[in-house]
Amino acid sequence: MPDDALIHEPHGGMPRLLEIMRRLRDPQTGCPWDIEQTFASIAPYTIEEAYEVADAINRQAWDELKGELGDLLFQSVFHAQMAAEAGLFTFDEVADTMSDKMVARHPHVFGAESRDKSAEQQTRDWEAIKAAERAAKAQTGVLDGVAPGLPALLRAHKLQKRAARVGFDWPHTAHVLDKIVEEARELEEARDELGPDQIEEEMGDLLFVMANLARHLGVEPEAALRRANAKFTRRFARIEALLAEDGKTPEQSDLAEMDALWDRAKAEDKARHSS
Repeated sequence: MPDDALIHEPHGGMPRLLEIMRRLRDPQTGCPWDIEQTFASIAPYTIEEAYEVADAINRQAWDELKGELGDLLFQSVFHAQMAAEAGLFTFDEVADTMSDKMVARHPHVFGAESRDKSAEQQTRDWEAIKAAERAAKAQTGVLDGVAPGLPALLRAHKLQKRAARVGFDWPHTAHVLDKIVEEARELEEARDELGPDQIEEEMGDLLFVMANLARHLGVEPEAALRRANAKFTRRFARIEALLAEDGKTPEQSDLAEMDALWDRAKAEDKARHSS
C-alpha cells in the first residue's frame, strides 16, 4: 500500500502510526516542530502522558482512556523514530525487547515451571529474576536500577522497598510513626533556628519518612497524593461556586469565610461519596 494511502487508512493500526511518525520527522517534508525535537525535549511530554493515563483510570473515564493510551503510545513511537534515525534501535526492537523480558519473567506461563504457586511466591520469583537481570548489567548495589528520573515520592517508595528486601527497615509501623514525630520536630527547629537549605533538607527527610509509612500501610504514596489533590481541587471549586452565588470571588473573601465554606464543601463531598 502506498504511504499516502496507509496514512489515510482509518484501520491502518500500528503500521499507519509508525509511517505517520516517520513522515512527521522527514527532514524535507516533515513538521518543523517534530523535526526539532530530541529525546530530552520529548521526555517531559512522555511523563505527562503517563500521568494522564493514570488520571483517566483514577476517574474511571473509560471513554477517555483509549485516547490517553494512544497519546502515551505515540510517545514511545516518537522516541523509537529518533532512535532509528540515530542508528540506535527500531520500534520493532523495542517491542522485541519487551516480549523477551515478559517471556523470561514468566516461566510459569511461557516455560516449564508450574503455575501452581501463590501470588506471593510469584512476586518473590519476579524479584529474583529482576535481580539477576540487574546483576547481568553490573547493577550489583541494592538500590541500583531505581531510576533517578522518577517522581521524587515514587522513587522514595521504591528505594525504601528495595532496602526493606535486605532487612533495612523498621519492623513495625509504630517505629515509623515515632520517626515522623522526630523529623517534624527537627523541621520545626530548622524553621526557627536554621537557614533555607537546612529547612529544605529537613522537609525532605519528613517527606521521605512519610513515603515509608505509606509503604508500611500498603499505600502507594503517589496514588494517595493524587487522590488528595483531586479532593482538594473538587472542594475548592465548591468554595468558588458558593462565593459566586453571592457575587464574590476568593480574592474578595477572607480566610474565615472561606474556611467556613470549606467545612460545608467537605461535608457535602463526604455525603456525596458515602452515598
